[in-house]
Parts: sequence; structure tokens; C-alpha cells
Amino acid sequence: MGTVLDSLNTALHRAFAEDERLVLLGEDILDPYGGAFKVSRGLSDKYPQRVITTPISEAGIVGVGAGLALRGFHPIVEIMFGDFLPLAADQLINHVAKFRWMYNLPGRLPLVIRTPMGGRRGYGPTHSQTLEKIFMGVPGLDILAPHTLLDPGMLLISATRDHDDPVLFIENKLLYNLPVPGTNDLAEFDIREIPHPVAVQYSPTVIVRVKGAPAPQLTVTSYGYMADLSRQAVLQLAYEYEIFAELVIFSQLAPFCISPLADAASQTKKLVTVEEGTLNLGWGAEMVARLAEQPGLSLEAVMRVAAQDTPVPASGPLENETLPAVKQIIEAGQKIVQNR
Repeated sequence: MGTVLDSLNTALHRAFAEDERLVLLGEDILDPYGGAFKVSRGLSDKYPQRVITTPISEAGIVGVGAGLALRGFHPIVEIMFGDFLPLAADQLINHVAKFRWMYNLPGRLPLVIRTPMGGRRGYGPTHSQTLEKIFMGVPGLDILAPHTLLDPGMLLISATRDHDDPVLFIENKLLYNLPVPGTNDLAEFDIREIPHPVAVQYSPTVIVRVKGAPAPQLTVTSYGYMADLSRQAVLQLAYEYEIFAELVIFSQLAPFCISPLADAASQTKKLVTVEEGTLNLGWGAEMVARLAEQPGLSLEAVMRVAAQDTPVPASGPLENETLPAVKQIIEAGQKIVQNR
């Protein structure tokens, strides 16, 4: 299937061919550049009237996209770096997410905002952050995050075609060059999808176990690029330490259904959450809180793996120390299973 980048680009071409109401707005998206990470390459040559290059104004871009959606178009807004989303926070939080409720709109507000997030590219503290947690608690704004164990292109098409509310579509930079549906060691795993009952039609929760392993002793949950690191950690925990884990990967971050994670955690009573955003008030904390509210579910041990609460350094070695890695996931699993 190629890479995640190929899947997303192919999905955009397919969506544009199928729906003449689709338009794309963003900075530097015209060919031959095709966007900072090339997800939009080829679209402006093929659909010149529907690909609109914009000034450097994230608030303006999202605002125009919202207006187009209100007028019956299906706009996709590309924000060059997720670090710039706060510049459009007023549009996203106070307008886009609330239009349908405030004005009792009879139809859809089909606006998709795509943006890359994450570090490990040496881009420094203002181009390497993972900020989606800022927007996860906004009612009316749905958040999706592709990973390599589902079809990223199908997730994007579902967001543009099968959905009524505005979508924030988070693409981790390091995912772009990874193969879909995963790396060559995928044969080591049993993988199943659980349909998500809320909002976007195709946004399954993926459950991963090492093939042939006994009942899991540990539940790990993550999303995006961290799902790939978590899968590597789950494999190493099984083969090197005889600690067997079940990995629960979310593709829809808001709104979300806690049931698959609750089912898994009710069996193991031990949980590791993994995210690239900073630890304080993060996605993992919300997962733990939701599980704590589940009747009859009592966790015995919890570890949250996340970025340090500090700006992301420009230095490569320091950046690697700041952001979560496979080693930290393994150490967290060992600690709560072996009571170390």
C-alpha cells in the first residue's frame, strides 16, 4: 500500500475526483512544492480552481474554510505545522465547533483541518510540539489521528465524506514515511478492529496482541506514531522479558468510546498510557480518569509515558531525551508488572 504519506495523498486525489465540492486551502500547497510535507502534491495541477494558496494567517485560513463550509463546499484546510493551530484557536473553539448549535444549522459543517504534529526532526521548540490535547475537550470538534495499523487514507476520506462536524486531523510527522499497514514484523501480531460507535464512520479502535502469547498481564494504550513505538515495546516485552501486553490504539481521540480500553484493562488491572504530548494534564490522564469512573473496574497500577514538561529542544540528543521512546514504554511495563 506504500507509505502513510502515499495513502493520504491518494485519498485526497480520490476524494477530489469523487466530490466537486471539495476545496483545499493552505500555505505553499501549489505544485511543484505540494505542501511542506507533500501530502497535497499533484492536487493543484489536477484541480487548479479548487486548490487555493493562502497568506500566512492560520486564523484567516480556518475562517475562510468555515465560510466555505457554511456555503455548501467541503473544504480541507492544511495548517503547515500543528504548532500554529493556536493562532486559529478562536476560529476553532468559538466559531467552527459551535456554528451548528448556535445557529441550528439544518445541514453539515464539513470542514477538515489537517496538520502535522510531533518532534524528532530537529525543528526546535516551536515546530516540534504535540498540541492536540489543547483541543480535545472542545465540544463539537472531532479529532482523528491516523496510524500504520489502519488505512490512513480511508480515515481521511471518512472525515471528508461521512461526517457532519468539523474535524481536526492530526498527522505525526514521523508517520509519513512509514509503510502501511505496518512494518515487516506485523506477522508477529494478532490484530483486530473494533468499530467506533461515535461520530466518524471509519475510525476503528485497533487491538493488538503478540501472536500465540498467553493472556495479557498488561494493557497499553496509545495513538498516532506512539502506537508504532508501543507495538515495538509490546513485542520486546514479550520476547525479552516474558511480559505479555495487549495494545489498544485509538484513531478517534474526541469524542471517543472508552469501552475497548475498559474491556482490556478490566482483565489486566494494569495500564500504561503512551502519548507524545507533555505529561501534565495529558491524554493519558484522561484515559485513567475515565477508567476510574467505570463501575466495577479497579486498576491496580498505572504508568503514564509522555514527553517531559519542557519545550522541545532543537538539539537532537536533547530532543530524544525529552520525547517518549520504546525504552520508556518497556520500563513502565516492567515496573508495574514486576512491582519494581
